[in-house]
Amino acid sequence: MSKAPATGKQVILKTLSEIEIMRQANLIVGATLNMLREKAVAGVSTWQLDMWAEEFARSQGAIPAFKGYHGFPGSLCVSLNEQVVHGIPSRKVLLAEGDIVSIDFGVLYHGFYGDAAVTLPIGVIDEAKSRLLQVTRESLYRGIEAAQVGNRIDDISGAVQDHVEKNGYSVVKQFVGHGIGAALHEGPEVPNYRSDRKRTPRIMAGMVLAIEPMVNLGTFEVKVMKDGWTVVTKDRSPSAHFEHSVAVTEDGPVILSDNVV
Repeated sequence: MSKAPATGKQVILKTLSEIEIMRQANLIVGATLNMLREKAVAGVSTWQLDMWAEEFARSQGAIPAFKGYHGFPGSLCVSLNEQVVHGIPSRKVLLAEGDIVSIDFGVLYHGFYGDAAVTLPIGVIDEAKSRLLQVTRESLYRGIEAAQVGNRIDDISGAVQDHVEKNGYSVVKQFVGHGIGAALHEGPEVPNYRSDRKRTPRIMAGMVLAIEPMVNLGTFEVKVMKDGWTVVTKDRSPSAHFEHSVAVTEDGPVILSDNVV
């Protein structure tokens, strides 16, 4: 689950044993997303996806992280087409052939959080949407590659932004990635665009970062709908969202949710 930019969140470094717990949490998240990939077909409601996700996570000994978080009503954030993030599951909203659906899921497991997201095609999608998904996913891995000890957060941000913009798309600026651990949202913030500040935090071993590019086919501008949650592109162009939780180690970044296919 992405967050709006703010300040003051503490950066908390994790021990190896804590990172191992977070890996288990994220493997549950990944297994849930893989299950939903198979079930997300035309005619299925976003509410049904939510029910499947919660049932599976609880069967693995995890608690859905988003349900009730600041009042969010679902276990999943399910965002269709022009919806960027934080779409609320609904019995009335059915997946349709040609849609793209962004599914963001998190769990709490043994005191630590996992968080990951994918954007899936429903049936056959057009070339514009297909290319958007490809570039957004690529930009996530460019950002992950930059999560090296000694770099700065801006190196992650710049790697994402450069790949997105050279392909003609825009990155969302109203919502950002974040640190994650015993809290769903910790410091540091991880924007998908370069900071206008002179210096962003130095990347250190023990950080765990939720890196999550949100990329629009059209303008970067977004708006929050009347439900107070669902974020849509201002021009109603399609949007894609991919996310991994990544541990920073002396040997390089480790994707904790790396079982996501």
